[in-house]
Amino acid sequence: MEQLGKRSGPTARLDAILRHLSPRLGAASAPTSVPTSAQVSADPQPERFRYTLDNNVLTTEQRQFYEDNGYLLIRKLVSDEDIERFRKEFMRICKKEVKLPGAMIMKDESLRSQYGQSEKVVNKVQDFQEDEELFRYCTLPEVLKYVECFTGPNIMAMHTMLINKLPDSDKQTFLHPMHQDLHYFPFRPAARIVCSWTAMERADQDNGCLVVQPGTHKEPLKPHGYPKWEGKTNKLFYGLLDEDEKSPRVHLVMEKGDTVFFHPLLIHGSGINKTSGFRKSISCHFASSECYYIDVKNTTQEHLEEELVEMVRKKYNMTSVELRDIWNFRARLVQGERINL
Repeated sequence: MEQLGKRSGPTARLDAILRHLSPRLGAASAPTSVPTSAQVSADPQPERFRYTLDNNVLTTEQRQFYEDNGYLLIRKLVSDEDIERFRKEFMRICKKEVKLPGAMIMKDESLRSQYGQSEKVVNKVQDFQEDEELFRYCTLPEVLKYVECFTGPNIMAMHTMLINKLPDSDKQTFLHPMHQDLHYFPFRPAARIVCSWTAMERADQDNGCLVVQPGTHKEPLKPHGYPKWEGKTNKLFYGLLDEDEKSPRVHLVMEKGDTVFFHPLLIHGSGINKTSGFRKSISCHFASSECYYIDVKNTTQEHLEEELVEMVRKKYNMTSVELRDIWNFRARLVQGERINL
C-alpha cells in the first residue's frame, strides 16, 4: 500500500520545488488514513447498477437515474456560508494576496491592461489542492457522502477547479466545447471516478450553464482535439472531434449551492456568458484510491500527455517529468486509505 505523501524521482523534484514555495507542504505531516463513513463494497451490483454502490445514501430512483443518464443533481447541497468563503478566497487570489504553489491561474490577457489582475480578468483557478480554504470544498461531509456512492470509501481528490465564467463577446472566448472528462485522466476504471460540480450562483442558459448529453456515459472514450474555431481556442479546452449534433441535450439550470455529480464519460460542455455578471462554480474530480494509472502512449490521450508535460517542464524548468508524476502531486487523500493513486 502506498503511503500518503511519499514521492520519488521526478515527482520528488517537482515536490521539492513546491515545498520551497509552500511552507505548509514542507511542514505538513500527512496521515496515512482518514476515518471513513459506512463501508461499502468496491464492486458495483452487476445485475442492475454498474455505476453506483450500495450504501443506503441514494434512493433506488436516484441510482436508476444516474445509471440511465450519467449524472445526478442534488439541490442546495452546499451552504451559502461555505460558498461565500470560497468566493472571498477567490477574490484574494485575484488580488494576489494568496500564493498558490502548483496552481494554474488562467486569465483573459486581453483584459489585463484594462482591469489589472482582478475578478474581471481571472476565469479559472485550477489545481487549488494547496489552498486549504478552497480545498475545504473537497472535504465537505455533505459532498463526500454522495461521492462515496460512486467511488467507495477510499477517496482521492484528483483534480480541482474554480471557474469564473466571464461576460463574453461574439468571440466566444469562454465557450467550452462538448467533451468527456476522462480524456484528461490517465487512471481507470471510469466507473469509480466522479465529478462534483457546485454552482456558486444561479447558472442558466444566459450565463453559460452546464450542458449534458444524457446517457453518453455508456459510450467509450472518443477522440478529442482543439476545435477548429478561428480565434476561439482555449489552452487545454479539448472537444470531441466528431460531435453528434442530433444527440439530445439538457441544460442544467442550477441555483447557488446546487451540486451535480457526473460520470467522466458523460459528454458535456458549457455555453458562453451572455450577461454582464460572472458565473462561478467550484468542482472536484474524485476517484477511488483503488483506481490505477494507465499508459496513454499510442492512445487518443497521448497528445494531451505531451502538451501537459511540456507545460510543466517549462513552468518549473525541469528536464524530466512524466504524466503520472503530475497526477501524483495533484492527488490528495480525503477519506479512507491511499492504495494505488
